[in-house]
Amino acid sequence: MQATVYILRCADGSYYTGLTKQDFEARVWEHNNDPADGYTAKRRPVKLVFAEVYDRLTDAIARERQIKGWSRAKKEALIRGDYEALPGLAARPARPRKP
Repeated sequence: MQATVYILRCADGSYYTGLTKQDFEARVWEHNNDPADGYTAKRRPVKLVFAEVYDRLTDAIARERQIKGWSRAKKEALIRGDYEALPGLAARPARPRKP
């Protein structure tokens, strides 16, 4: 069973990362049209800006969690396909300890 991890750009400029086992284009339609009250409901319209398809659901779940933990800058590098920039955006540098 395939699963898709996707990122949507919302009308307010924020990003939403999700996962679906259904056709991801149908899921994007739901984000724009479903009457359910969720994160994207108040930020419509949304636009698909990134998608990755996985053969294993467990891999898709792990990737979704990973991306959700990333900074905005790192998500934008992923969206641009700038994979070389990702390691440099991984985390804030450690602060030196006070003596």
